Amino acid sequence: MIDSTTDVRIAQRGKGALREFNEVGALSAADVHVALRLATLGGEDDPDVHLATALAVRAVRSGSVCLDLTRIREVTVEEDEDGHPVVDPAELPWPRDEDVLAALRRSPLVVGGDRGPLRPLRLVDTDEGPLLYLDRYFRQEQTIRRVLAERTGGFPELDEQQLVAALDRLFRDPDDPGRPSSAPDRQRVAAALAATRPTTVIAGGPGTGKTHTVARILALLTSLYGHDLRIGLAAPTGKAAARLQESVREQETTLGLPANLVAMTLHRMLGWQRGRTRFRYHSGNHLPYDVIVVDETSMVSLTMMCRLLEALRPDTRLVLVGDPDQLASVDAGAVLADLVGRPVSGTVDPLLERVVARDLAAAGDPAEAAFSEGERARLGGGVVRLSRGRRFGGAIANLAVAVRKGDGDDVLEILRSGDPQVSFVGPHDLGALREDVVRSAEEVTKAAEAGDVETALERFEAHRLLCAHRDGPAGVQWWARQAAEWIGETAGRRLDPEGWYPGQPLLVTANDHDMQIYNGDTGVVVRRGDELVAAFARGETPFELRPSQLPAVSTVYAMTIHRSQGSQYGTVSVVLPDAGSALLTRELLYTAITRARSHVRIIGTEDAVRSGVARQVLRASGLRRNIRS
Repeated sequence: MIDSTTDVRIAQRGKGALREFNEVGALSAADVHVALRLATLGGEDDPDVHLATALAVRAVRSGSVCLDLTRIREVTVEEDEDGHPVVDPAELPWPRDEDVLAALRRSPLVVGGDRGPLRPLRLVDTDEGPLLYLDRYFRQEQTIRRVLAERTGGFPELDEQQLVAALDRLFRDPDDPGRPSSAPDRQRVAAALAATRPTTVIAGGPGTGKTHTVARILALLTSLYGHDLRIGLAAPTGKAAARLQESVREQETTLGLPANLVAMTLHRMLGWQRGRTRFRYHSGNHLPYDVIVVDETSMVSLTMMCRLLEALRPDTRLVLVGDPDQLASVDAGAVLADLVGRPVSGTVDPLLERVVARDLAAAGDPAEAAFSEGERARLGGGVVRLSRGRRFGGAIANLAVAVRKGDGDDVLEILRSGDPQVSFVGPHDLGALREDVVRSAEEVTKAAEAGDVETALERFEAHRLLCAHRDGPAGVQWWARQAAEWIGETAGRRLDPEGWYPGQPLLVTANDHDMQIYNGDTGVVVRRGDELVAAFARGETPFELRPSQLPAVSTVYAMTIHRSQGSQYGTVSVVLPDAGSALLTRELLYTAITRARSHVRIIGTEDAVRSGVARQVLRASGLRRNIRS
């Protein structure tokens, strides 16, 4: 039994319901401390407000922007050794919902009081119920709303004939350039949308051609405005920025793009300054770009999106690209999903309707779905979804769709279908996994010993072992040790955990912009004569440096699903935790499945699969709602 008088996880100042919620893990000590500190500053002594404030702090810590007061009881608690909750959350001392709402409406933390104008909480009524914000996040969300609304006020002036000619040149049927396709070309629609609107959101799953479309959007805008167009490419991580840059540069000659376009992290684009709380570029000093493209926008937090939109010039075209069904930012907010799912605002530009009329009217075929009435309306909000998967299809695509829809029966039917693209095995049926781990390591090591960098990197991408957790029996550390043991046993030698050796798989864990190595990069140690080098894939030419030059790196025989975002592998083996794991969600499963090109192996129980498919990440936010006050 935990001694709550000495456990650092327990806030000693917490009393009553705060204490009980804290002791079972529904609230952290930090949640309680922040709530009580705000209550002291504002002169609030109502315990219902204290609890609501702590839950609002917890909501932000859990990734939400605010606390949805209609779902206030949706909390998780600590688990015992068997993985069961230590208490049923419904049995906690919950106050009545109406009492909490009434207390908040009169609270000095919300309406202000005799201690000054401090209002650390914002209570907002919406068409779907009340939301409770910490003031900072309310103001950031309002900034996003305001800037996006201001950017929908008009349409750029364009020469229609020039636009049509450029679109026809960039989007042709490769099998018959002279014949229009019978299916809609959603990439063409996305490019036309980006040309005719200040803000465009391009959503789509892996392999739907998002970066392919981005390159053509840049080529389209360059043809319309000339090579003096100032283009900014960005992504939330260094790894994602490097991949965006590679993809665009690979097409620069073919498409006539400006040479050597550079992508960077959003932090670097905005001018992060060490020791300062403000970026170099902000509402009073706008970014110097005519066009900005942000890739992997699903990983952009509310705060970062707010900072970006504040720093935009009103006439800068902004193109946001990403997969709204993937895992969201580790910080508060799911902005891309909110922008895709929010109520439609704005009207479709008549020019856009004319230049993509055929695509909007096309009936569709197995290669590309027709535009629904709702999708055509969403064009008025600058949102388009790419749907044609080019990277994988068949059972993997069907499995991803079933997970995204939350259909557990369909997911299990596909997993048990016997299709060669998918397999479903129990937690102890590890023969095929061991075979893939060992074979991949042997092939990588053989190429690395021979100094064959390209083959070593290629075989390194042939299989990846993914986990939801970092620790525990379903975590990365445990499975990485297990994989190393299997490899060592087969090779007849123990792998050196401290040294460098040919075939060693690497994961970079810190950015080094000078060395062009980024957090999340993966590579392989390769023999070069009497020396060893660390090799990383960089477009057509691998990037090499001495292992001692790496900023921070670990040996990676397994990685978290979060780390795998933005990458693709031949076969993906996914270790599922117990059904009760809070990390096991629909978004996690979808992200893991869509990392695979040719085969997905799910390792776990039926209960775990059903639990993961059913548990959707519902990050509370006001961006999808109509605010009433």
